[in-house]
Amino acid sequence: MTGAAMSLTAAASGFVVFLLSVSVVQAQDGWGVTYTATDICAIKGSTVNISCTYTYPSNVRVQETFWFTKGTNRGPVDLKTQSEYSGRVQHQWEDKTCTLTIRDLRETDSAQYKFRFITNQQSGRYTGSPGVTLTVTSSSEDPGLQVQVIKPSPVLYPSWAELTCHSCFLPGRPSYIWYKNGLKIKETPTLDQYFDSPDSYSCAVKGHEGFPSPSVCVKGQSCNRVTYTDRSICAVKGSSVDISCTYNSHDKDIQSKFWFRRQHNWRTRSQPVDLSEDSQFAGRVQVLDPETGRSTLRITDLRETDSAQYHFTFKTPGFEWRSSLPGTTLTVTALQVQVTRIRRVHQSSTEAELKCHSSCSPAGHPSLVWFNNGQEVGQGPNPYRGLIYDGDNIYCAFKGHEKYHSASVYPPKLLSVSVSPSAEIVEGSSVTLTCSSDANPAAKYTWYKKNGNPSLQPASKQFNFSSIQSSDSGEYYCTAENDLGGRTSGSIFINVTYPPKLLSVSVSPSAEIVEGSSLTLTCSSDANPAANFTWYKENQTLIHGPEGTYQFTSISSEDRGTYYCRSENQLGQSNSSSVSIDVQYGPKLLSVSVSPSAEIVEGSPVTLTCSSDANPAANYTWYKENQTLLHGPEGTYQFSSIRSEDSGTYYCRSENQYGQINSEPLLVNVQYGPKLLSVSVSPSAEIVEGSSVTLTCSSDANPAANYTWYKENEESPKASGQIFTITDIRPEHRGKYYCEAQNTRGRHNTTSHLTVVADPLKLPVALTVPAVFLAFMLLPAWLWIRRRRSLDQQCEAEGGPDNSAQVDQLHYASVQFTRNQEDHIYANVSPAQHQADKQEGVIYSTVLSRAGSDPRTRRPAAVEDPSSLYSSVNKRC
Repeated sequence: MTGAAMSLTAAASGFVVFLLSVSVVQAQDGWGVTYTATDICAIKGSTVNISCTYTYPSNVRVQETFWFTKGTNRGPVDLKTQSEYSGRVQHQWEDKTCTLTIRDLRETDSAQYKFRFITNQQSGRYTGSPGVTLTVTSSSEDPGLQVQVIKPSPVLYPSWAELTCHSCFLPGRPSYIWYKNGLKIKETPTLDQYFDSPDSYSCAVKGHEGFPSPSVCVKGQSCNRVTYTDRSICAVKGSSVDISCTYNSHDKDIQSKFWFRRQHNWRTRSQPVDLSEDSQFAGRVQVLDPETGRSTLRITDLRETDSAQYHFTFKTPGFEWRSSLPGTTLTVTALQVQVTRIRRVHQSSTEAELKCHSSCSPAGHPSLVWFNNGQEVGQGPNPYRGLIYDGDNIYCAFKGHEKYHSASVYPPKLLSVSVSPSAEIVEGSSVTLTCSSDANPAAKYTWYKKNGNPSLQPASKQFNFSSIQSSDSGEYYCTAENDLGGRTSGSIFINVTYPPKLLSVSVSPSAEIVEGSSLTLTCSSDANPAANFTWYKENQTLIHGPEGTYQFTSISSEDRGTYYCRSENQLGQSNSSSVSIDVQYGPKLLSVSVSPSAEIVEGSPVTLTCSSDANPAANYTWYKENQTLLHGPEGTYQFSSIRSEDSGTYYCRSENQYGQINSEPLLVNVQYGPKLLSVSVSPSAEIVEGSSVTLTCSSDANPAANYTWYKENEESPKASGQIFTITDIRPEHRGKYYCEAQNTRGRHNTTSHLTVVADPLKLPVALTVPAVFLAFMLLPAWLWIRRRRSLDQQCEAEGGPDNSAQVDQLHYASVQFTRNQEDHIYANVSPAQHQADKQEGVIYSTVLSRAGSDPRTRRPAAVEDPSSLYSSVNKRC
């Protein structure tokens, strides 16, 4: 059978939440009770209707019906007879339908309700079971949770159980948080595990941890737990309150127990403070233990600062109850009277409706009592209606707590007016009129001037003249009004004397002010007696006297600023408005800077900055050796990646329409590593054994480079310095030489190849004999050539054609040392080639120059540098 929604009526104090539930039918042989819903949730303070239908045989007559929650030895007890439901329960039945209505629901009303009917037959009594479970929560956020314990196999596994968190109206699948002995342990839908007898468990919906379920014991009923009688209590300021709980300890040996306020975090090392020892509650706290397992905290003379959450804890030799679950929340309220409706009847009386208000309703909803000037004027529900006259003081209180009544409300009284300053009031000064009264609610004020404006400044306690004028002289009064009445003050007279006024200043000339020109400031006012004048520059006194002028014969840029003057006589003084003097001038205080200010390295960004003092702002031009680089309002010139060519002298020019000025020169010195490395050989003629040779290394570098010479296949350097000289050339001097140039910004090297030619006069003996023989054999030919050359020279001297290029030439053999170091005795003897172009026979000794080779690398270069240098070496006879 499909269930229907229960009919729930919301009370004035709250909103009801209810659950659609499956109805339950019980019937036996025509006897039965059907409940419309088995679970109902409602909010504290609201009204709930619990309904059912019932059946019985047709030959039976019903004599009595009622609802109950508990029974006695004599059977179930009708709710209408129980004191806790007095005045709140109504039972209706008609045509086999039954409805139980409970108003002003309390959390203690949470229970299981059953319907019972009694017939005229001796055994004709019937109760509908299991009934309807009602859960009353303190707010719409309270899910009304219960922990359900399921033991799948209590015989085989008595300590194993499954705990589920049950709610009567939570939709969907909420997340649950579980607590063990009051402390949070995990977040899970259910707990399925072994349980110990001392432990209690509770659950809460995530996001609604302030509304946990009651703690339950899984094994037995003697587990450790604390259950608070009330989740929240509201009490009136000055009254007393009892906060109660029941507790149980698995270990009966309780060493200590006390109440405390939630001001400490259990996770920290700080311990809760026993309220009996808290100085804030000295003489106001009492702990009552009416019976074992129950404790009551009584607080008297309640204060609004007592509003807090209160907890109970106990300690045994092996256990201490530490709860992160909520305890009992106490709210201490002070009554207030609110004016909800007014109607002015007469100037001295007002018809009003008053409501006695508090932030919460105390338990029991005591009746209200109204008082006027200390005399009781009425009892009963809100609001209070009546006429209120001047002099009335009305307040309210809860019956039985008249000592702690609300603050009084009353119309304005003790109205007074004052003026400040109370001495002579001088025109132009600041004056304040004040109207004050005693009123609750606070009064609103309106100022009036007789024979003038009807209203100067409504709803204001004070009226201010920031600069009062002679025309403001006159008679003033005020009125004070609140919702309960009004009152008019007496008059106060203001007489304003005649100090200087109509103060004005002027500047001559009024056009642009240029540095070095003359300028006059003039101050004038209307005053009687005549005023003296004082000129100021930013509160610095410049001149004082009867004349109101201040002159600059040659104004300077330092004279820029704000000026004003003061006119004063014995009746008062007045300050003028400010005038701004802006002096225009050409550029000065020119300065230049370079960033970075340290060494400037090629490739780095560099910024040149030029600044000056000028009005109007100057334009700047940067120059390098009189070459214009940049012109514009910005005084910076930037190198994104400076080069060595950018080294030089720079300066800037600052100019506006009033002049120009050049800066001091700024030297930019760009540092860079060695480059353009080259080697020269001297003499450049043939290098003959026994002679000397000078190698010179040069490069472009800043700072200047240091030079080091190396020979191939040798570890240590041969020499340092730009020039390397070898005297007494020997065969072992031949080979590759490296020149390395280095400074703080880098290094670079180049390679030179040196070839040494042997002196024929020093040829070895093995070579001498064949050479002499060969020379002897060639002597006739040589003589012939010699003779032929002589004839040619004669022909040339006689004016014949220039046949010098055709003269037969003597070719010398080129004698060179081989590269093989072991072959010291032999030399390669080869005839000189006859040049096709008929030039003079020359043997070349090659000096190779290779840039970039590492002087410490012993491997010869695979390919010769196309920039190789050649030294012409003439063969000696």
